[in-house]
Amino acid sequence: MTLKRLRFDPEAKGPLAGLRVIDLSRLMAGNMLSLQLADFGADVIKVEPPEGDPLRDWKEDGQSFFWESYGRNKRSICLNLRDTAQLDVLWALVETADVFIENFRPGTLEKMGLAPELLLKRNPRLVVVRISGFGQTGPYAHLPGFGTIVEAMSGFADRTGFPDREPVLPPLALADMIAGIYGASATMTALYARDARGGAGQVIDLSLLESIFSVLGPEAGIFGKTGRIKQRVGSASNTASPRNVYRCADGGYVALSGSTQAVAKRIFEIIGRPDMNADARFATNSERVKHRDLVDGAISDWFAQRDRAVALAEMRAAGATVGPVFNIADAMADAHFQEREIVVALDGDGQEDMPMHNVVPRLSATPGVFRRPAPDLDEHGAELLAELGLSAGFERGR
Repeated sequence: MTLKRLRFDPEAKGPLAGLRVIDLSRLMAGNMLSLQLADFGADVIKVEPPEGDPLRDWKEDGQSFFWESYGRNKRSICLNLRDTAQLDVLWALVETADVFIENFRPGTLEKMGLAPELLLKRNPRLVVVRISGFGQTGPYAHLPGFGTIVEAMSGFADRTGFPDREPVLPPLALADMIAGIYGASATMTALYARDARGGAGQVIDLSLLESIFSVLGPEAGIFGKTGRIKQRVGSASNTASPRNVYRCADGGYVALSGSTQAVAKRIFEIIGRPDMNADARFATNSERVKHRDLVDGAISDWFAQRDRAVALAEMRAAGATVGPVFNIADAMADAHFQEREIVVALDGDGQEDMPMHNVVPRLSATPGVFRRPAPDLDEHGAELLAELGLSAGFERGR
């Protein structure tokens, strides 16, 4: 495994240099959102409670891999917002900021004396991003909304897994990640409206539930018009066939998709079943979906007779859409991952060779930058107070 080694460069300037983001959020969605801005040069200031962002405690082998990956390019100040003097520091930061991110349960910000209307009164240009499980209004607004719950309630889990087994939750913070990406897009839209359209600041109501529900596709339309509820089909598809994961002779797995008519016909030719192209049961995608067990059976038989490398080579040579099922070790050793530098090794601040995902996406003229590793708790507290012209006349975080 060969990864490109990079060093953090505190002098690097990204295209969002000059944009200041105050991030009061905890765990994944807010950190994902602010990471998108930080990677392109925004000055993201993590305002953390005395115990720090709980993401710091998501550890494996004693190391905070999540924090190191999603805390990069940010600064940290520790403030106990129950203390009046420390709350005043936050207000001073708000006056200098472009974006304010929070993910408290709806109503909490108001109880803290930080209601959006007060923030906007102090800084009319501020974009306030409110992240919650279910949104700021509605019967569920007051409920705690971790990603796990909305992944279940959105319908996502009910669509994942096999029909004879329980629904399957994603093994990662999927709802949070989707919301974070939506949030970054919405934030830049609000900033564009402010700066290019002569607008002002505004409030973004970002719901994890609505974010993940939106990626389920036209399921609401299908149910509304037909009354059908799509059932779990494992790695197959209710929409296209052939499409599945298949086991090869050596135990390796491949994923194959024949979502277009031309590719599906090509696959039947490759597996030595041109007769299937003349069979009415497989003549169209809709018919193939109805008879996907027969389609998958024929394709499975073909893969089961070949080692994965051989099967991939034959399929690709014939123009089929196919790829190996990788684990993380496979991905990091793969030539494409390495040439594209999808994973890089960051070296800085005593933390050598920390592999993490590169900046996404790639901009040709104004690429993202690696300026600083994830900060220690309150690492930049004194620095930020000095920038604000405030004295450290109190013990922050106490």
